[in-house]
Amino acid sequence: IFLLRRYVCIFTEKLKNQAELYVFLSVKFSNCNGKRKVQYESSEPADFKVDEDGMVYAVRSFPLSSEHAKFLIYAQDKETQEKWQVAVKLSLKPTLTEESVKESAEVEEIVFPRQFSKHSGHLQRQKRDWVIPPINLPENSRGPFPQELVRIRSDRDKNLSLRYSVTGPGADQPPTGIFIINPISGQLSVTKPLDREQIARFHLRAHAVDINGNQVENPIDIVINVIDMNDNRPEFLHQVWNGTVPEGSKPGTYVMTVTAIDADDPNALNGMLRYRIVSQAPSTPSPNMFTINNETGDIITVAAGLDREKVQQYTLIIQATDMEGNPTYGLSNTATAIITVTDVNDNPPEFTAMTFYGEVPENRVDIIVANLTVTDKDQPHTPAWNAVYRISGGDPTGRFAIQTDPNSNDGLVTVVKPIDFETNRMFVLTVAAENQVPLAKGIQHPPQSTATVSVTVIDVNENPYFAPNPKIIRQEEGLHAGTMLTTFTAQDPDRYMQQNIRYTKLSDPANWLKIDPVNGQITTIAVLDRESPNVKNNIYNATFLASDNGIPPMSGTGTLQIYLLDINDNAPQVLPQEAETCETPDPNSINITALDYDIDPNAGPFAFDLPLSPVTIKRNWTITRLNGDFAQLNLKIKFLEAGIYEVPIIITDSGNPPKSNISILRVKVCQCDSNGDCTDVDRIVGAGLGTGAIIAILLCIIILLILVLMFVVWMKRRDKERQAKQLLIDPEDDVRDNILKYDEEGGGEEDQDYDLSQLQQPDTVEPDAIKPVGIRRMDERPIHAEPQYPVRSAAPHPGDIGDFINEGLKAADNDPTAPPYDSLLVFDYEGSGSTAGSLSSLNSSSSGGEQDYDYLNDWGPRFKKLADMYGGGDD
Repeated sequence: IFLLRRYVCIFTEKLKNQAELYVFLSVKFSNCNGKRKVQYESSEPADFKVDEDGMVYAVRSFPLSSEHAKFLIYAQDKETQEKWQVAVKLSLKPTLTEESVKESAEVEEIVFPRQFSKHSGHLQRQKRDWVIPPINLPENSRGPFPQELVRIRSDRDKNLSLRYSVTGPGADQPPTGIFIINPISGQLSVTKPLDREQIARFHLRAHAVDINGNQVENPIDIVINVIDMNDNRPEFLHQVWNGTVPEGSKPGTYVMTVTAIDADDPNALNGMLRYRIVSQAPSTPSPNMFTINNETGDIITVAAGLDREKVQQYTLIIQATDMEGNPTYGLSNTATAIITVTDVNDNPPEFTAMTFYGEVPENRVDIIVANLTVTDKDQPHTPAWNAVYRISGGDPTGRFAIQTDPNSNDGLVTVVKPIDFETNRMFVLTVAAENQVPLAKGIQHPPQSTATVSVTVIDVNENPYFAPNPKIIRQEEGLHAGTMLTTFTAQDPDRYMQQNIRYTKLSDPANWLKIDPVNGQITTIAVLDRESPNVKNNIYNATFLASDNGIPPMSGTGTLQIYLLDINDNAPQVLPQEAETCETPDPNSINITALDYDIDPNAGPFAFDLPLSPVTIKRNWTITRLNGDFAQLNLKIKFLEAGIYEVPIIITDSGNPPKSNISILRVKVCQCDSNGDCTDVDRIVGAGLGTGAIIAILLCIIILLILVLMFVVWMKRRDKERQAKQLLIDPEDDVRDNILKYDEEGGGEEDQDYDLSQLQQPDTVEPDAIKPVGIRRMDERPIHAEPQYPVRSAAPHPGDIGDFINEGLKAADNDPTAPPYDSLLVFDYEGSGSTAGSLSSLNSSSSGGEQDYDYLNDWGPRFKKLADMYGGGDD
């Protein structure tokens, strides 16, 4: 069944020359099961064309006569090839008025379905409910508006006065006002063009009520479908797309995918996009290196020959067109696809020369001998470009290594072990260079490049060296000066240089040795002593220097270690040297031992004994040997008076021959308690202070006295500074009595000599006789009777300061001689006989004489003089 639109499409005179590609009709084909897929054709394809969605276009401009134009539209089943047809008639009307449209347009009428009615006590359905088909309305309609759609009517309008209304989005809900209805006639209209991309479907409900607002019919649903028009171009998600492809890729290699979207209906031709490649730059080695899937946007390679070293980047212009890519009706847009050819390791490194040369001084390490350069066509600073060097021959002892410079990719041949010129004068190395990653498959080049490095060793003056170093000799201590110990000589490694070596002493802590500068013979210049503090663990170390006369001179050091054998040259001493004991023998004992700087067998066991003289020693004391190292000293008498006693003890060691010594033990005898502890108050004093303790005490006392003296000097200096900062007034004056005026603009130097005593006694006036004639200041107050200013007592109470100031202020207010008075102020005296006239001639009577100055009498006693001079007439 062919379904035509509800509207009659009419050509007007205005559209005569604009008929090309103008959509004026839409046809639909429907069958019972809705599964048929049909293809539309026009009987006049040169004038009219039908798209798959049923839109009928005028494909060219042509005039229409007043007679009816007729053509057929065919619908053919794509599977069964069955064909149906419908006739289309076109008419041309010169004028299209609103009345003519109303007469010619056939507006569909929608009638409210009848409700259930009651007949003979039973419910009967007189008519089955209608299923209202949706209303299809194309978007972007040009009007005129409001445009009538359907008329809604109830069959009860014959008996009742009804009112119609619609509700829902687009009517009384946002967006409001798109659809309106005539409440009396029920005519539903659209007021403006619709946009499917904003709202694709409107769902309205129609209502019918009487004049009282009572519902007459059940609401019916009205669905308005907005028919899509091709009004949106495809838009790419990105304007520039970036992709990569390895060089040497085979045809069919996936590169990237570009995507565009179309806001139109994706299920219609308006939203079905197709892609194509518009251009490729550069066009080498083939103008069609890539292709694109027109539906998915996948870009793949279609030709071989991608070479990064020749072309590093391709730029493709991709076009997306809707209407399934129809170039005539479809809208299109473009984007740019940038394809970067990535590098693979298809070029091995190659040495720039077959042989490289270098030289190195002997015995030098961590220096660059030669710089190996290679070329690689692959992308710099990638694993396919970075070179790795290795030494494949000529260095069996591993004295060289090659490091790669990360910036230049050069190989730096470096010495890692010292080289002796006397052993090896030249090295010939075989080196190889290859990339960090292996070559790509199918590359015919060898994976590595080889070259030769010739290294020449330069002879330099080397340090003489002692052998052995250190040299150890064994010698008894006590050797006298002038004894020859040994010969300590050095060797010169420079066999090909004729050089002399001289010897000097570098370190001899005890200054016991000397060395012959020519033959290196070492002789003693002092007695060797094993017990010297410079001997550690019986070994004495001395260092000697051997210097040659090469250019530049070189030197080397050697250490002589003398292992000193002990002889019995030190007598034993008692230890401790001070002890305490009680006045009575019980409890009473002192344990002693011996100190001998010699070592075994010249030390213990020791023999302890008391001397025969003085006789009081053996009478008062007795000594008992406990073992080979210890003995015990006891009182022999029953009571010994408290005090300090020096007891001589004879100690003999076990040397051969043995060595004896009389050592003094200072014993303090004191009163003891039951526990055998001394109870004397003056224990420390009785025991005596050592010399070091006394010196320390004296130093502390001296430092304390110096600190006290410095503090006193600092206090005196501080007082002087404080006195210097005091005001330049008599210290007996009380500054609180003085009023200091700092902003007075007085005279010159004459006015700088102030008599501060006048601040204390204002009534004291300097006699005129002391001033020279003609130098009297003109700004001095006139000679009048002095007011009685209050005189403060010599020692006032601090509380009367305020009263004193108030009294002085009151007296000053009543003083007619207090400034300001009518006189000219002289700020500096420049001598007599000036050619300039006196400023005193500018008296006040010469100006302003006609003014009335009687108001000065009201200003108080301080202006009394001015009032008398200006307001008092002749007085």
